Amino acid sequence: MLELIRFVASDKPIAAATKVSEIIVTIIKSLSLSPMPAQEVAVMESMQLALENVVAAVFDRPNDFRGSSSEVQLSLCKIFEGLLQQLLSLKWTEPALVEALGHYLDALGPFLKYFPDAVGSVINKLFELLTSQPFVVKDPSTSTARHARLQVCTSFIRIAKAADKSLLPHMKGMAETMSYLQKEGHLLRGEHNLLGEAFLIMASAAGVQQQEEVLAWLLEPLSKQWTQFEWQNAYLSDPTGLVRLCADTPFMWSLFHTVTFFEKALKRSGFRKGNLNLQSVSTATPSPMHPIASHLSWMVPPLLKLLRAIHSLWSPPVTQGLPGALKAAMIMTDVERTSLLGGGNPKMVKGVLTFTDGSQFDMNNEGFAEPNETDVRNWLKGIRDSGYNVLGLSTTLGDSFFKFLDVHSVTIALMENIQSMEFRHIRQLVHSVLIPLVKCCPSDMWGVWLEKLLHPLLLHSQQILSCSWSSLLQGGRAKVPDLHGILTGSDLKVEVMEEKLLRDLTREICSLLAAIGSSERNIGLPSLEQSGHVSRVDVSSLKDLDAYASSSMVGFILKHRNLLLPALQISLDAFKWTDGESVTKVSSFCGAIILLAISTNNAELREFVSKDLFSAIIQGLALESNAFISADLVGHCREIFIYLSDRDPAPRQILLSLPCITPQDLLAFEEALTKTSSPKEQKQHMRSLLLLATGNKLKALAAQKSVNVITNVSTRPRNLVPVSESRVDEEETIGLVAIL
Repeated sequence: MLELIRFVASDKPIAAATKVSEIIVTIIKSLSLSPMPAQEVAVMESMQLALENVVAAVFDRPNDFRGSSSEVQLSLCKIFEGLLQQLLSLKWTEPALVEALGHYLDALGPFLKYFPDAVGSVINKLFELLTSQPFVVKDPSTSTARHARLQVCTSFIRIAKAADKSLLPHMKGMAETMSYLQKEGHLLRGEHNLLGEAFLIMASAAGVQQQEEVLAWLLEPLSKQWTQFEWQNAYLSDPTGLVRLCADTPFMWSLFHTVTFFEKALKRSGFRKGNLNLQSVSTATPSPMHPIASHLSWMVPPLLKLLRAIHSLWSPPVTQGLPGALKAAMIMTDVERTSLLGGGNPKMVKGVLTFTDGSQFDMNNEGFAEPNETDVRNWLKGIRDSGYNVLGLSTTLGDSFFKFLDVHSVTIALMENIQSMEFRHIRQLVHSVLIPLVKCCPSDMWGVWLEKLLHPLLLHSQQILSCSWSSLLQGGRAKVPDLHGILTGSDLKVEVMEEKLLRDLTREICSLLAAIGSSERNIGLPSLEQSGHVSRVDVSSLKDLDAYASSSMVGFILKHRNLLLPALQISLDAFKWTDGESVTKVSSFCGAIILLAISTNNAELREFVSKDLFSAIIQGLALESNAFISADLVGHCREIFIYLSDRDPAPRQILLSLPCITPQDLLAFEEALTKTSSPKEQKQHMRSLLLLATGNKLKALAAQKSVNVITNVSTRPRNLVPVSESRVDEEETIGLVAIL
C-alpha cells in the first residue's frame, strides 16, 4: 500500500498531497471532539506513514520537484503549509498524542528543506512538546510520558537529517534552549544525547569548523567527569570496583551515555552520510583535519580501562568471586539465543534502545532504583557494543589513533583476558575493532601495532577453533563457552546454538585474514604474468621476503613467526572445517601467500605452499560446502602447479598420490598446459585433471551444476539438528584425505 501511495504521489503530487492533508485534518477534528482522544490515537498513527511517503515522493527527488512548474510548486507549498499550521496549533499533552504529533512533524522534514521559513516554528513546537511531558514520574517502568519525551528528541534527529541546511540558522537558539533545560535539570542524559546527535548532524552540513565548535560544546563538559582519576581508581582498579559500579545506578548510566555519545560523535562528524564505510577503508590515513581527532587523547584511555575491567569479569578467578546477580547478567540474552536458533527479534518495547544483536535497554528505567539483572546485562552489552565501535571508528582517523595512543594500553585492555572470552565476544571484538584496525593501520606502524594485537588473538583463535571443529566433526557437537550456565531448553537447541556460534566466529577470523590479504593492504605484490606458461618465473629475479614486508601486510605477517604460524594453520584448517563462507573469506589471504611464494626465494614458504597448501586446497574441493568458491580454489591450484612445480617436487607428488591418476595422465596434463596461454583454459585443464585423479570424488566441482548448497546452520528450520553436509562429506572423503 505504501509503495502505491508513493507511486501515486510521484505521478500526481498535488492530488496526493491534497488527499492526505484532507484526511489528516479530518482525523484531527475528530480527535478534538472525542471525549477520550488518546484511545483513538491509532487512527492518527495510521496516516503518519502515508504522509511520510507522500512528502518523500515529492521532495526527496529534488530534480523532479525543481523541474515542476512554479504553479505546481506553489500549490504544494500551500497544501503542506496549511497542514503544518494545523499541526502547530494543536495543544495536545497526552503522551500518546504528543508522540503522534512529533512523528507528523518529522514526516514533514523533506518539505522543510525547501521551505525553511517554517523551520523555526517546528523547532519551537518540538521543544514545547518535550517540556509538556513531566520530567519526574513515580513509576518510570510504565511511564508513557518518558517514552514520549524520547520520541520528541528523536524527531529532532529525523528533521535534522531531512531538512539539511535549513536548520543551520536555528542552531544557536536550539543550543540555548538545550542548555537552559540542562541547567534546570529538566533533561536526562539519554535525551541530551539524542539532541546532541541532532546537533552533530546539523553541524556536518555546515562544514568542519562548525563541527569542531559543536563537538567542543558537547564533549568538553563530558571530559571533565570522564577523565577524573577518582572514579577510575574507585571502580576500575580491581574487579570488586566494577561490582560497586553496577550498584551505583546514576553513575553507571552516566558512563553508559558518555560512551554511547562518543560513538555517535564519531559516526556523525567528519564525514557526510555514505562516506564512512569501514568495510572499504583502504588508505592509511584520512584527512588530519577530522574534527574529533583532538578529542581521542582523552576519550580513549578511560574507555580502555572500562573495557579491560568488563573483560576481566569472564576470567575464572574473578567470576568465582562475583555476586550471583552479576554472574547471571553475564549470560547471553534471550534475544541472542533466539537469534542463534533462527528466530526473529521480539516485538520492540516502548522506551528501549536496541543493541547490535537486537537486545534492548529500557531507557524508561534510567536513573531509578537499583539495576536488576536485565539492566546490568544490557549495561555490560551496551558498553561493549559502543566501546568497540568507538575504538573501531577511531582507527579511521589514522595518525591521531595509531601514533598518539599507547599501543600497550590498547593491547592489555583487549587481549589480557582473550582466553576467557566467549565466542560471541571474540567475534564482536574482531569485527568492530581488529578488522578496522588492520584496514586503517599505516604501513609504517605495522611493527608497532599488528604484532602486539594479532599474536594473542590468532594464537588463541587457532587453538579454540581447532578444538571446537574437531569436536563438531568427530563428536557431533561443538564446544563453545558461550552457553555456560544455560540449563533450560533441549540439547537439540543447544547443539544448534553452539554450531552457529562456532561458524560465526570462524567466519569472522577468516574475514580478518581476508582483510590482511586484501589488495589494498598488499599494494607491493607483483601481478603474475598472464601468459601462464610453465617455468615462466625467472629465478634470478626472485627477491627476499624482506623486500615485501613494508608494502604487503601478508609479507609482514610472514616475517613474524609468532603471527605466521597460527595464521597459516587457520588457513589450512579452514579447508576441512566444512564452512564454505569461511573458505571464501580466507581465499584472498591464501592467494597473497601463493603470490609471495612465487615471487620470493624463501624456500620454507615455497615448501609450505607447494605441499601443505596445495594438499589442503584439494581436500577442500572434496567438500560440497565449498562449491561456490571452487573456481577460485582451482585457480590457486593452477598457480601453484604452473609457477612452483619446477622449483619444488611436491605439486607433482601430491597429484600422483591421488587414487585414480597415472603418470601418463599427468604428462598429458602438462602437455596441454604448454599449448595454451589462457589462464581460463589452464584452470579448466586443472579442474578436469583433479576430477579424473580423484575418480570424480571432488564434490565441490561436481556440485557446481547444482543449486542451494546449504552451508549455514542459521538458514535451517528451527529445532532441526544441523546434520551438516560437513559431517557427511567428512565420512565419505576419508580415503581421499588419508592419501593426501
